[in-house]
Amino acid sequence: MSRVTEIRYVGYGVPDLAAERAFYNEQWKLVEVGEQDGMIHFAAEGGVEHHVVRLRQNDDTRIDVIALAAETNADVDALHEKIAATGARIIFAPRNLNTLGGGYGFRFFSPDGLPFEISAGVTRREPREIAHWEGIPQKISHIVLHSPDHKALVAWFCDVLGFKVSDWLGDFMCFLRCNDAHHRFAILPGPPCLNHVAYDMVSVDDMMVGINRLKQAGTDLRWGPGRHTAGNNTFSYFTTPAGFAVEYTADLDHVDFETHEAKVHIPGPKVMDQWGIGVGGPQTMPHPHPDKGLFQPVEA
Repeated sequence: MSRVTEIRYVGYGVPDLAAERAFYNEQWKLVEVGEQDGMIHFAAEGGVEHHVVRLRQNDDTRIDVIALAAETNADVDALHEKIAATGARIIFAPRNLNTLGGGYGFRFFSPDGLPFEISAGVTRREPREIAHWEGIPQKISHIVLHSPDHKALVAWFCDVLGFKVSDWLGDFMCFLRCNDAHHRFAILPGPPCLNHVAYDMVSVDDMMVGINRLKQAGTDLRWGPGRHTAGNNTFSYFTTPAGFAVEYTADLDHVDFETHEAKVHIPGPKVMDQWGIGVGGPQTMPHPHPDKGLFQPVEA
């Protein structure tokens, strides 16, 4: 069955492009890989994706696109047909992409109105092996979304995009996989918007090095360090100058994509954070509000 297999990048519109650009360069430690039509592209040195973040100047803070991967052009076409058949709004049909990295893909709005892209054949980077203690992100680990009907969106991700449920936290947070990582997406109740984007670090040590670098630069932790139960990954959450939540994480579980059996974690004091020593908590994260880009496409 044709399905989504990975996350490529997230594109953002931000009011202060210079500040956001400096954050991803100097603090988050991504590398710039090109500019086109006023859009700045950043790669993670340890990953194969051409870029993982795209920024452009915009009056409002918004999500421009969440880009996902499929294996082949035929998979892209099949997914387009399947998504269109659900009544989802298509931004553009499958075509050769003129964005940096190229490839073949299409864009659409999720049922909640967030803009997505699915592509194949995008130029791949030669990843660099990140050394232990280097403290820089390897690649995007996962994305968490809010949805006003989170159970319906979970079903849509599974039935249409080909994800599988890995775990639930109570009945309010679902963890979804599209490969052997325990989760590449998670979905929570709330207004339609992004909750956060997480980046894999080589080790817990590297996550701590990254935390120190950001703190030294004046970007304090919002929540962490800690270790979740679902996925068993460590976490440390920050916000960018534009107010987007980002995470350094390590040790995310890997599971068998086909056979892993989902379970329900009962919320409790040591479930969200097994260590229980970090600062902050979910209440210190940015308050979710409907994204300003819902059902509003960006040209590129």
